[in-house]
Order: sequence, then structure tokens, then C-alpha cells
Amino acid sequence: MHTALLAAALLVGCLLAVQASVNLQLNSAVGTPYGASTLQLGIATGLLVVLAVAAGALGALGGLPDVEPWQLLGGLASPLYITSGILLFPRLGALAAVGLFVTGQMFASLALDLFGLLGLERQELSAGIVLGAVAVLAGIIVIIRGMKAAAPTGAPGTSSAGRAGRAGRLALGIVAGGALPVQGAVNAQLRAQLKEPLTVAVISFAVATFTIAVVLLVLYATRRTPKPRIAPLKKMPWWGWLGGACAAAYVTGTFLLIPSIGAAVTIALTVTGQQLTSALIDHKGLFKLPQRSLTKPRALGLALLLAGSLTIQLV
Repeated sequence: MHTALLAAALLVGCLLAVQASVNLQLNSAVGTPYGASTLQLGIATGLLVVLAVAAGALGALGGLPDVEPWQLLGGLASPLYITSGILLFPRLGALAAVGLFVTGQMFASLALDLFGLLGLERQELSAGIVLGAVAVLAGIIVIIRGMKAAAPTGAPGTSSAGRAGRAGRLALGIVAGGALPVQGAVNAQLRAQLKEPLTVAVISFAVATFTIAVVLLVLYATRRTPKPRIAPLKKMPWWGWLGGACAAAYVTGTFLLIPSIGAAVTIALTVTGQQLTSALIDHKGLFKLPQRSLTKPRALGLALLLAGSLTIQLV
């Protein structure tokens, strides 16, 4: 049984990488990343509502009057993460984008733990944490430096777009990844109040969907993004709809796995699944992404990221 739970945690991480990849098809059909994010988050919210109703968990909503307002804001991280994936995957590739996300996740998790933020128990700095952090940092540097050599000719992001633009994309990936542990910590506080993980997931995704929908409306009203298209959705590959299901499975899976196998093991395995799947997607050019070979430098960077992530969480 324990082995099955460990395998489930690894699979959940794989789904997060798949989610970011298939969302590009949704974006191509809808014509705006903000519209694609709104649709994907809306699908995820609907799936979670169905699960919560089936489990009889929505009665926990009666406890909302006793919840602090900031505990409802965990969902703000989801639109940032999803939209960043849509913007970064075609420009950086799956491995580099997920590497940035993982780097942000790891260092944000360390900040939360070492300073005891958002209700988490404060942890002491150890040699394992320092070693793991250095490995993660070295891994993402190696991957980013090897990104140009692995990219196909003419792929987005291979032309010179200026140092500022490249630095902005790198910063976006790290910030978007760093938002996920903060989301987890905030949602953990909400779960402590409501006692129902599925209800917390519904609230988180409802907040996320509302937030990105407002952003879409504002950007459209100010002519900064085109009107979302509906007709092309009919011709989208079937797997283009999987993003919402992957997101719902990730949230539900992590909520259920953490009490069973522990937070550290869950995070380590989900991050491992993310990185291995993103490397496969890049190398094979899956989900219509440009094919980017797993060169020796990129393989070394991936190994450093994996070793650093596991060291931080498990040592």
C-alpha cells in the first residue's frame, strides 16, 4: 500500500508537467493566455465541485464566517502559475520552464520553513538544506545555459529579444513557482479551519477562476489582449482539454497524500515527477511542443535539480 502511495505522488507530479504542456493547445485555440487560463481553471473548479458534492464535503462551507480573509487567497497563485506556463513553455521549453518553477518552489519552501511563516513550524538550517539549495541553483543555471543549444532552429525565444526580456521570463518562472508553496501554506491554514480538503480545493480554484476572469476582462477592455475565440475549440485535440483534470487531480492528490506519506516525501516525489516528465516532453516534442534534445549539459542540470530537490526535502 505504501509503495502505491509513493507511485501516486510521483504520478501527480507528472500530471503537473502535462497540465502546463497541454494548456498550450488551449491557448492556441482560445487565442489569449488569459482566456485559456480562465477556461482551464473553470473546468478544474467544476470537476472539484462534482467531487466535493459526491463526497458530501460542501457542508464545510458553513464555516466560512469564522475564516480569516487572507486564508481565502491561496487560489491567487494558480492563475499566475498556469498563465506563466502558457507563456514560458514555447519560449524556454518544458525542462527549462519547469526547472525555473521548481527552483522557485524550493527556495520559497525554504523561506517558509526557515522563518516559520504562515503558521508553519520553524526549522533550523542544516547542511543538507544548504547542499540541496546549491545543487538546485547550479542545476537551473546549467539548464538555462544549455537552453539555446538544445532548441530547434526558429523556436520561440531563440532569437535575440534583449537581455531584459530574457531576464523577465526567468524571473517570471521563479516567482510563479515560488507562489505554489505559499498557496499550499495558506490552503493548509484554511483546511485547519474547515477540516475538509475538497472544500478547500473548491474555494482555492473558485478564487483562482474569478481572479483570472477579472484580469481577462480588464485586459480586454483596455485592448491588451484579444477577445477569446470559441469556434476553434471544436478542432482542438482531445488532450487539449486535460489541463483542468490534471490540475484537479494534482490538488486532490496532494491533499490526500500528505497526511499518509508526509509533506516532505510528497513534495520530493511530485517535484521529481514534474522534472522527469518535462524532460521527456522536451526530448520527444510531445503535445506539439518544439523538440529540444536532452543534451549532456541539460541532463547534468536535470540531475542536479533532482538531487537538490530530494536533498532539501528528505535529508
